[in-house]
Amino acid sequence: MLIRTTLAAAAAAVALITLPGCAVTRGQSTVGEYIDDATITTQVKARMVENKQVDASAISVETLNGEVLLSGFAKNYTERDTAETIARHVKGVKAVKNEITVRAS
Repeated sequence: MLIRTTLAAAAAAVALITLPGCAVTRGQSTVGEYIDDATITTQVKARMVENKQVDASAISVETLNGEVLLSGFAKNYTERDTAETIARHVKGVKAVKNEITVRAS
């Protein structure tokens, strides 16, 4: 019984030390930054869904260290610019890189 408890405690200690490091990806320095980036991405997508001028399903949003990357396709330049404006007005966004391609009519 004592050996089982000791092994369980050791496994838990190893997991607590190792797993938080796995949550940080893409070169970010802290788990907090990762969570902030995920929040920004979610807020940008939610605002795009609410906006009737933007087809949120055609635009991809990625965030790294507060910098938002928009990619995908827009029907026109107005939609492309609106998506960028939406992203710029989300709290925590430091910069927006707009790589949305306008489809030829």
